[in-house]
Amino acid sequence: MIKVQDIAYVRFSVPDLDRMQQFGLDFGLTLTARDNDVLYHRGSDPSPYVHVTEQGDAGFLGMAFEAASAEDLVAASQLEGASPVQKIEAPGGGQRVCWTDPDGYRIEVVHGREVLRALEVPTAIGVNRGSDRQRFGKVHRPPSGASSVKRLGHAVIRVADFRRSEEWYKSRFGFLSSDEVYLGEPENVITAFMRCDRGDEFADHHTLLCVGIGEPGFDHAAFEVEDVDAVMAGHDHLAQAGYEHHAGIGRHILGSQIFDYWRDPWGHVVEHFTDGDMLDANTKVTQHDPGTALGTLWGSFAAN
Repeated sequence: MIKVQDIAYVRFSVPDLDRMQQFGLDFGLTLTARDNDVLYHRGSDPSPYVHVTEQGDAGFLGMAFEAASAEDLVAASQLEGASPVQKIEAPGGGQRVCWTDPDGYRIEVVHGREVLRALEVPTAIGVNRGSDRQRFGKVHRPPSGASSVKRLGHAVIRVADFRRSEEWYKSRFGFLSSDEVYLGEPENVITAFMRCDRGDEFADHHTLLCVGIGEPGFDHAAFEVEDVDAVMAGHDHLAQAGYEHHAGIGRHILGSQIFDYWRDPWGHVVEHFTDGDMLDANTKVTQHDPGTALGTLWGSFAAN
């Protein structure tokens, strides 16, 4: 087993790359390259790309995680079902090891991709909370238009057997459960919010969910933006551009993120989020019913 450090990118195929390139722009992604019928989109953080789109029939192809070191990548290549270490022929180069998971998704672990210069992102110049004034002598004028995506935060897939998938991912990549969700009896766990094990370093509340209910398939991918102003500006921009809204705006109970879900032109659900919980390896797992998992502290998670 290795311990992956983060999610790296998600991979899709669509029949119209021009249309996908425009959606990426409207969603707040930045095009790194368009090469050999493949789009590579980045966020403002230094990763060379967080969203890959290949030419083909519409569908979700898989996802990738970041290895901590070159030595871990070699160790990963020795795990059951792994490919040899391969060179990545994409912007930033690097190397990867590939698997097919129990439900047929293509899973990659990558290392050594060259980072890019971080892009400038508008930030709040202090927040005037009711009990904590931070902004004096300055006016707050956040920009309108497309939100600026910073990074890929997590992915959610539906699987045939949650416990089988949980064992597959944890035994290879070292994921830890933050919260489990059960249906009926507490023993009947149908999913878990799984985070990367970074020891004493804090990690996102969840990087991966495998949901063992319904037909296997892609659920959504979530991209972090700077703050609530970015969520709201992105919402207005996508609505004005005529895209299909899926759910939100609201604040999740589990993970605490402020969220807003949209569909790309082929129905793949993608999320803007901000202000999520961060946990270290010492945080214990808790159990919840589906009402809590799908509940919100405010707003609505009901699909439109």
